Amino acid sequence: MSRFGLLPMMAALAAAAAPCRAVDAAAALHFAIPPQSLATALIAFGRQADMQVLTAGGKVDAVHSPGVSADCTAAAALGQLLQGTGLTFSFVDARTVVVKPLPAASKTATAPATRPDVRQLAPVVATGEIDRGDYLVDVGDGATRVDTDLLELPASVSEVPHALLDSQQASSVADAVRNVAGVLFLDGSDALPVFLVRGFQVGNGMIDGLPNSIVSYGDFPPLIGIDHVEVLKGPQAIIGDASVSNNFGGLINLVMKQPTATPVHKLYFSMGQYGGSQLGVDLGGPLGKGGEWTYRLVASAEYADRTRQGRRGQRNGYLAPSIGWRSGANRLTVSVERIVRHEPIPDYAVMLGGSLSSETSPGLMTGNPSDHSLFRTTRLSYAFEHRFDDTWTFRSRGQYVRQDSSVQEWYLGGFSTDGDASPMAERYHYGDAFYTLQNDIVGRFDSGAIQHVLVAGFDYSRSQSGRVDAVLGFPPQSGYNLYTSPPLPPVSSVTGPGSNFNADVPGDPWAIDHAVFLQDQIALGERWDVLLALRRTTYELATLDASGNPLTEHKSQWVPNAGLLYKLTPLLSLYASAYSGFQANEVLGKNGQPLLPSHSRQLEAGTKLMLFDQRAMLTAAVYRIMLDHSNDLGSPRPPYYGIPGPGQSNRGVELEFNGRLAPGLDLSAAYSNALVSNHDGTPPVGLPRQHFNLWASYRLQGGPLRGWGVAGGVLARSASRGELSDDSAYFAIPGQAQVDANVSWQGRRWTVTLGARNLLDRNLHDVEFDETFVPLHCGRSVLLSGSRDF
Repeated sequence: MSRFGLLPMMAALAAAAAPCRAVDAAAALHFAIPPQSLATALIAFGRQADMQVLTAGGKVDAVHSPGVSADCTAAAALGQLLQGTGLTFSFVDARTVVVKPLPAASKTATAPATRPDVRQLAPVVATGEIDRGDYLVDVGDGATRVDTDLLELPASVSEVPHALLDSQQASSVADAVRNVAGVLFLDGSDALPVFLVRGFQVGNGMIDGLPNSIVSYGDFPPLIGIDHVEVLKGPQAIIGDASVSNNFGGLINLVMKQPTATPVHKLYFSMGQYGGSQLGVDLGGPLGKGGEWTYRLVASAEYADRTRQGRRGQRNGYLAPSIGWRSGANRLTVSVERIVRHEPIPDYAVMLGGSLSSETSPGLMTGNPSDHSLFRTTRLSYAFEHRFDDTWTFRSRGQYVRQDSSVQEWYLGGFSTDGDASPMAERYHYGDAFYTLQNDIVGRFDSGAIQHVLVAGFDYSRSQSGRVDAVLGFPPQSGYNLYTSPPLPPVSSVTGPGSNFNADVPGDPWAIDHAVFLQDQIALGERWDVLLALRRTTYELATLDASGNPLTEHKSQWVPNAGLLYKLTPLLSLYASAYSGFQANEVLGKNGQPLLPSHSRQLEAGTKLMLFDQRAMLTAAVYRIMLDHSNDLGSPRPPYYGIPGPGQSNRGVELEFNGRLAPGLDLSAAYSNALVSNHDGTPPVGLPRQHFNLWASYRLQGGPLRGWGVAGGVLARSASRGELSDDSAYFAIPGQAQVDANVSWQGRRWTVTLGARNLLDRNLHDVEFDETFVPLHCGRSVLLSGSRDF
């Protein structure tokens, strides 16, 4: 379908899904609003009742609501939401309700009736708090730093809730982002995933809005500690991710589980083939009887005996305690996170010729079974908020992170068609440390028909990229053949003292980023929304040049963003936006000099439509991203250095649907059609033109089989292109489709799922690789997973 035929279709769907009508407050409706902040609960109520909610003289943001889950009238639902809050309500008309404080006892019932001084409730919605049982999360804060209704945001933001991840038996962030249009991932040879968003390789994203790592080489926490996954499309330097590489196409933001006043006691488990197993626990609730203190403790352990090829050593641990404090206008959360992952190198094949037809058998293991990567991350973070009054709020959050990684693996190259190869052992270590601070003042005010949500802030980040200590070694025997030579020895046996070659990257550079940030979300009446943002980024890089002399670089850059949204109906919005990107790369070039910063610009237009009684959302976007040049890693093996890459022009169309079609029936679907052009005329690699994902689940709602459910889906893409490691030739990577399915049972305390990955037993490939590392995704696998509340 052409982009020009899309808007008429949206308008027709909107007319069918949401005809203009007055809502009768006495009519029974279905409400599903869990306990949460009253401010966010009222937004959820307004959405589900199709009403405008106004507030008068009350601080609703700091009040907790018990929620409501029932088929009842709007008045009855609102009464339950306000129970115990000291607030009441009155209907102005059939579509407008005012929430206000209860009258003082001294006031008489005969006091003259006057219309209160009311204001529209600020557009803040707690991310993921509306109807947590389905696949729709229609609010988020990653793109603007304040909770925003996605229907009113002139930008592409995709939310992946935990309900969808549980249904898919997802085990990693890479599994999660497969649900997002325009997002792809690759298996890295070091056991870390590599993500592509809108055609650009991105860094390792953010954790609760703060950088996850300072280079494109960091680890992610397991899904047990994540509340939901957020993907922000387009250049994202505006929100403060300047310390992470190449986020011109977008970035991934992980929203972590937080201390909660609602008791949580849940045990998670999974068991797969080849001895793979996981055991985890999620605990939370109040501390003491005062209600001021809460906590959350998430922990897990993973173990696998071996991979399909026979690689050994998976042992992963995760521990994340956090404590929350809330008193009056103040809120504080302090968190600690420790991740240790010992991962075998992924199963892979090699290409003995210039095409996939020369790929070695999946049963042939190259290297040594003990080849592995070790990642360790320690993260200390806090989030503080002080509410001055109904208008102004101060927020501060920060973190200190230490990361290190070490890899031991065999690298093979120089292949001949009869299996001859040149092996080289690699053992290297990298470590870094950084801290980040974000301080914001948020103001919510209005002037008549115009409402503002203003954010003004200052960010500061200081990072130290540690040196890369690498040792290379070679096998004791001369000549090596994949088919006839004995297995290669452990890497440690040929990279000890007296090894053949040492390759260290000197410098230990320190980099400093700081910026001022100003953003205004403006609501003009009931139809128009405007987003204006401006950031001035300043960065400093202190290092040593190729001759060992001190080198300092200091530069500043203005980064503007603007978006305009129009509500054609209350459930259908059209938007257009222009986003700018800026990236100061901290990787040094081959000559020891800092690489030049990169600049990009994105133009985007789209539409968002609520469907199926506002339980589902359909989004469509058309975009174009122009990049002057990228900063690429010039050497995949030691010694490491960066080189400027070619500029690009990326354009595409994206469609996403998420939500509930009927009771028990949920659907998530995403489609993208993208085209990338390199400015130097070279063909782009690793970017299929079309990409599609669909997942549907159904759970029986009654009868003797109540609680049983089935789910399944398909992940498909068109052909892509790879390039040989010496840049001498390209080769074709065919399109593919993967089918997954499972059956599950959900009781009052238990949930158990038995699923099959790659149900059709296909031999699947990533969208990009070279002849030295062809990741293997072959063979059907079975997984049993579940949870128990206790």
